[in-house]
Amino acid sequence: MSAEAAAGASRVLLIHGLWMGPWSMAPLARRLRAAGFAPERFGYGSVREAHEACVRRLLEAIRGGPPAHLVGHSLGGLLAVRAAAAAPGAVRRIVCLGSPLSPSPTAASVARLPGGRVLLGCAREALAAGACDWGDCCVGMIAGDAPHGLGAVVRRFDGPHDGSVALAETRSPRLAGHCVVHASHSGLLFSTEAAAACAAFLRHGRFPDRPRE
Repeated sequence: MSAEAAAGASRVLLIHGLWMGPWSMAPLARRLRAAGFAPERFGYGSVREAHEACVRRLLEAIRGGPPAHLVGHSLGGLLAVRAAAAAPGAVRRIVCLGSPLSPSPTAASVARLPGGRVLLGCAREALAAGACDWGDCCVGMIAGDAPHGLGAVVRRFDGPHDGSVALAETRSPRLAGHCVVHASHSGLLFSTEAAAACAAFLRHGRFPDRPRE
């Protein structure tokens, strides 16, 4: 492997979720940097910017440097997998953090509230569609099971959830790996366990084996 390719292997673009900004990815960026990666935070207008435009800008960012991994929280994970589907071979590996791969009942419930469609803005259609196609890219999911969040106020969950997204919504047979940590939806960004699992997947394309209980 050339020196340029070796350097590119550590590049990671971090993509925030709905109603957030690049600042929300700072704790994860710090932990990934300590693990030997070179994280960059990608910002976009989750409510005001058309999802298709966000995908195009993300692809421009990917192509503006060495080959990159992507890590996306919630809506950011959907953005990441759609970029991979739009440009096969452009993305190395992807880790989604609590991203609803199936249509989001939480978003649908918010949309029914007075002013809910305004709150969701351009993200509404993306969350209603989910994401199931990312080409040949290697994608892993880290989901949370600490049921603390505003989602429980607007909808009823059947089964484990992270307060916004049900575990069932984070699963797909096309995933290369699925890992559950005890964290809420926003807590995934601060979890040391989630950060360690993320680093492992970016390095090896799989999550660490857990001891049997």
